[in-house]
Amino acid sequence: MAKLFGTNGIRGVFGEGITLEFISEITLSLANLFKKGPILVGYDGRESSVIISKIVIAALSSAGLDSTVCGLVPTPCLQFATKQLGYNGGIMITASHNPPQYNGIKVTARDGIEISRQDELKVEEFYFKKKWKISNKFGSIKNEPKTINTYLSGIKKHVNIKKIKSRNLKVILDLGNGAQAVTAPILCRDLGCKVVLINEKIDGTFPGRGSEPTLQNLDKLSSMVIKSKADFGIAFDGDGDRSIFCDEKGKILTGDKSALLLSKYLLEKYPKSKIITSVNSTYVIEKIASNSGSKVLRTKVGSVEVSRKMIQENALIGFEENGGFMYGKHNHVRDGSMTMAILIDLLANSANSLSQEMDALPPSFTTKGKIECSKDNFKKILEILKAEPYKKDLTDGIKLFLDKSSWVMVRLSGTEPIARIYAESSSQSRLDDIFAKYLQKVKTTADR
Repeated sequence: MAKLFGTNGIRGVFGEGITLEFISEITLSLANLFKKGPILVGYDGRESSVIISKIVIAALSSAGLDSTVCGLVPTPCLQFATKQLGYNGGIMITASHNPPQYNGIKVTARDGIEISRQDELKVEEFYFKKKWKISNKFGSIKNEPKTINTYLSGIKKHVNIKKIKSRNLKVILDLGNGAQAVTAPILCRDLGCKVVLINEKIDGTFPGRGSEPTLQNLDKLSSMVIKSKADFGIAFDGDGDRSIFCDEKGKILTGDKSALLLSKYLLEKYPKSKIITSVNSTYVIEKIASNSGSKVLRTKVGSVEVSRKMIQENALIGFEENGGFMYGKHNHVRDGSMTMAILIDLLANSANSLSQEMDALPPSFTTKGKIECSKDNFKKILEILKAEPYKKDLTDGIKLFLDKSSWVMVRLSGTEPIARIYAESSSQSRLDDIFAKYLQKVKTTADR
């Protein structure tokens, strides 16, 4: 198992787990993996990101690899540009939705997708053996001015701009003081939408509502949508690869719910397609897929697993329950702005409002929570839940199928010292009962 890479990249508290020495050595290890440049380097708005980027560039240069800096961009922007502009790889300095004191890196292969789990293990082997290539000729360092335009142009190819402009939609963007501030407003305006911005100033301390959009911290977005009579609102996470929607009535939608809507829309255009999703996402996707003769395949939790499986299966759609949606015709990665553009295209081609579109979906109710949990305590939780008299899935943690429309799942986080708990049912009352019961059981076991 990986020791440094978590569910999505390497992350830690800057100055503690993530030191400048560590960044230098892990970059030298990445240079061993890449073997040659040029490597595209970008970063988010965290206070430590610029200094980390300088260490990354210096380490690449000392290994003889050319690097090109694209500056402050969302993660999916760097990923798409890596593929489209012909780079041999990309390094994004970000800790995604983690608190401000965290930072880290996400590593992109030349195909624009995060490196595989096997390549992560190779990087760790180079790191722990401390055997790095040091060149007698420094690699060059340049700037890349085309990254953002390349990214936005790529997105706009997949939507009907003329139709969208005719609808004159109004959108509220909660940018969360994060990296989509440099791209999402431009995209909306290019599509002819009226735009109202919230938390638009890039700030690595994330003073507006924190770096992760949740059902609990999007009150301002909800009220602004209602006040402005907007068609919908959207909130992005710190590095801009995930997005959470708000309908015109101010209701915040879960990532699962929005994924179902977008999937239904895309599968009507492209029937008999494949959808890749993780084991902790909604079971309703199977119902929607069957209506178009499409197939659902499930993976462990983590965008790397979903993205790499999409490539293997030539899948149209990939998604996670956390608001990470992947559109294979653009790039097989989570992309907040591409996701937003698909929703805008959907609304432009529908006579219904967003809430009406959501009401037409099969009913399902989901929730999730978390508790502090060590690896040892998680083993105890697994033992207790394995004794339950239900069908089980051990792909990632443990998932219990309680009846044909209800399940609960517990897994150890790959980015924080916590256990995550997920549940779904066909009614809110049933869901509340299930979640309360198993949250208490997990807490009690973890506290022993």
